Amino acid sequence: MAINESMSLSEIFATYDGAKKNLAQNVEAVKNSGQKIAAIFCTYTPREVIHAANAYSVSVCATGDNAVVEGEKYLPKNFCPLIKASYGFAKANKCPFVRNSDIVIGETTCDGKKKMYELMGEFKDVHVMHLPHFKSQKSLEIWQDEVRELKERLEAKFGVSVSDEELRNSIRLFNKERELMGEIQNFMKLTPPPMNGKELHALLYGNGFIFDKEEQISDLEIIVEKLKECVRDKISPVHKDAKRIIITGCPSGGVYDKIVPAIEEAGGVVVAYENCTGTKNFSNLIDENDDPISAIAKRYMAIPCSIMSPNKERENVLQEMIKEYKADGVIDVVLQACHTYNVETANIKRACNDVDTPYMALETDFSTSDAGQIKTRLEAFIEML
Repeated sequence: MAINESMSLSEIFATYDGAKKNLAQNVEAVKNSGQKIAAIFCTYTPREVIHAANAYSVSVCATGDNAVVEGEKYLPKNFCPLIKASYGFAKANKCPFVRNSDIVIGETTCDGKKKMYELMGEFKDVHVMHLPHFKSQKSLEIWQDEVRELKERLEAKFGVSVSDEELRNSIRLFNKERELMGEIQNFMKLTPPPMNGKELHALLYGNGFIFDKEEQISDLEIIVEKLKECVRDKISPVHKDAKRIIITGCPSGGVYDKIVPAIEEAGGVVVAYENCTGTKNFSNLIDENDDPISAIAKRYMAIPCSIMSPNKERENVLQEMIKEYKADGVIDVVLQACHTYNVETANIKRACNDVDTPYMALETDFSTSDAGQIKTRLEAFIEML
C-alpha cells in the first residue's frame, strides 16, 4: 500500500481509508508466499514479539452489523457487538484475516472474549495470554512470563529462534512507528489542525492494516512532511472556531460512521481518540536498553484500559489531553454490554467535570438503527458548547 511524495494529502487519506479492504484482497497472496500471519484482537498483544518471530500481525476485530448477525447464531444477543461480529465472521469463514492466519493470539481482557477464544479454539489454533488486571509488581512478573511464553509458543509454531537482539530490532521499529504516530497526533493540538477527525481516523485505523513495517514507517514520514507543509502554508479543512472534541472509550471502528461525521457536520472537530484505535495504541515507548521481554511487558502493562482495576491512569491521561488539545468537550463511546467501560463512565464524567469540560456518554452498537438519535444528541451537544 505504499504511498509516494507526489500524492496529495487527500489521496493519502483515501488510500489509508481503503487499507483494510486492500489488505483483505491481498492477504491470501501474502499467505501463499509462505509468510506467517498472526491474527490479534487487542492493543495489549505485544506485536514486537510477533514481528521478531518473522510473522505479520493483523487485527481481526470485525465491525459490521452483518457480522453481528452471524455471531448471534452462536452467541447471546445481549452481548458485546465487537465479540459477536468478530466471532461470527471467523466462524462463518468470512474473515480473510482469520482464514489466512496461522495462529490467533488472544488475551484475558474481558470475560466475553475469554469465552469466545474457547469457542474459536474449536476451529483455529488459539494462544491466549493471561493478562493480570491489577497493576502491581506481582502482576508485572506474571505478564513478563506471559510475554516470554508467547515468544516460546511462536518459536515452536514457526520453527524459529528469537534472540534478544531480534527483539530489540523489532522494539526499535515499533518505537519509530509510535514516535511518528505521536507526531501526527500532535498536529491536532493546533488551531485549526491541518486535518479533521475523519482524516485522522483514516490514518489511525488504516495504519493497522499495513504488513511491511519499513514501508509503514516510510509512509508515515511522508505524511508528517505533508502535514508540516499544510501548517506552513496555513491550509486546513477545519474552521478555526470548530468545537474541539476528544472521543474516549471503546474501540471506534464499528461505530465511527455514525459518530464522527455527525460531530463534524454539526460544527465540531475530533482532535483525539483516547481509545484502542488512537492514543492507547502508540503512547509510551519501550525502553530499548532494558531486557527486551521485561521492557515489552512494562510498556503494554501501562495501557490504561478499563479492564484494569483501579484505572486512575485513564482519568489522568484524559485530563492531560483535555488541556493539551484545548478540548471543548468529551464524548465517551461505550459499546452495549461492555461492562467495564460502562461502569467507568461515572469516573470519566467526574474527571471531566473536575477540569470544567462538558461530557456526554453514548452507548451504542454496530447497527444503524440509532444513527438518527445519535446525530440529534451530538448536534445538541455541539450546540451547547
